[in-house]
Amino acid sequence: MGIIIWLIVGGIVGWLASIIMKRDAQQGIILNIVVGIIGALIGGWLIGPLLGAGSINDGITVMSFVVSLIGAIILLAIVNLFRRGNVR
Repeated sequence: MGIIIWLIVGGIVGWLASIIMKRDAQQGIILNIVVGIIGALIGGWLIGPLLGAGSINDGITVMSFVVSLIGAIILLAIVNLFRRGNVR
């Protein structure tokens, strides 16, 4: 059941992050899920301890969702930096 939650939450987080970073038209659903899952890992590893929030593995809360979203936005900003030379 955990992998299904990762896919669903990853898809939602990746989709929201791509809208915020204005990359929605360039990504499909698979890439949104990948960005969301990797962003959740980055957020849970880097930002979660700073804010005192858990990761998606600890349970789906508003704070863990926000941490995952911030991680996905950071991931897309890094990708934009390497692809274009600037962050949008």
